[in-house]
Amino acid sequence: MATSVEISPWQSAPFALGGETVFAVGDVHGCAEELDHLLDAIRDLAHDAAAPRRLVYLGDLIDRGPDNIGVLRRWAESAEVRGVDRIDRLIGNHEILMLLAMRGEALASKAAAMWLSPRMGGAAVLSEMRAAVRDPAAPVSHALASAALGRDVVDLLLAQRSWLQLGNTLFVHGGLGGQGDARAFLARPWTAGVNARWAWITRGFLDWQGGFGGTLVVHGHTPPAKHRLFSGLQDTHQFVHDRLCLDGGSAVTGVVVGAELRDGRFRLLKSISARRPG
Repeated sequence: MATSVEISPWQSAPFALGGETVFAVGDVHGCAEELDHLLDAIRDLAHDAAAPRRLVYLGDLIDRGPDNIGVLRRWAESAEVRGVDRIDRLIGNHEILMLLAMRGEALASKAAAMWLSPRMGGAAVLSEMRAAVRDPAAPVSHALASAALGRDVVDLLLAQRSWLQLGNTLFVHGGLGGQGDARAFLARPWTAGVNARWAWITRGFLDWQGGFGGTLVVHGHTPPAKHRLFSGLQDTHQFVHDRLCLDGGSAVTGVVVGAELRDGRFRLLKSISARRPG
């Protein structure tokens, strides 16, 4: 099915990004065609945008979808190729599980079981990597990933940031706890697995309406159907209660969501290949 990119009108919001133009990309989950169209649109928009121009990936590039290796190769492309001045790659909970599974340390077995479960969809990535190296029994390991994806991609996976603060705006995969110390909440490294709550949080974030001490949160992680259970929002891509969610449910809905953010405003960018229930 043909893919198109919808660009919303500009909407007012109190983002203060120090004059930067920021393009943020939500969950992709192996949907390479939709990501291609979104990145092409971003490159066109960046051509006319004021510098500095930054591209931020919010994590969950992998699992479930049809072309995970293709997505990772596009994700690894340089800022110059993508028409921006800088790229920040943030880690999602799906990348956390894959990398922990590959480490072969204390959390590896538990992480692998979670990652390869039907709910998480990591088996799609493992199948693609095994096919790439022509070994249907290759174990989950850094060696397999390096052979299938290339060492440069693996190095970028290992170098992903947990979160990014620009001015008054926090970019993070899952979200921020509505109560307690934000810095302490964000301090846990991704190697803590499910205890790195900034990559996993839903309850206590999406249902929180008290703000985050002046910080605005741009995040992914929670697709529309699940988001509605916590937030009660029908349109889950609104800027509301100091949150903006960019998870379109990609592998299920065929929608990969991004946004262009500038001081005082933003607009949504939706790459759509199908319209299935979200």
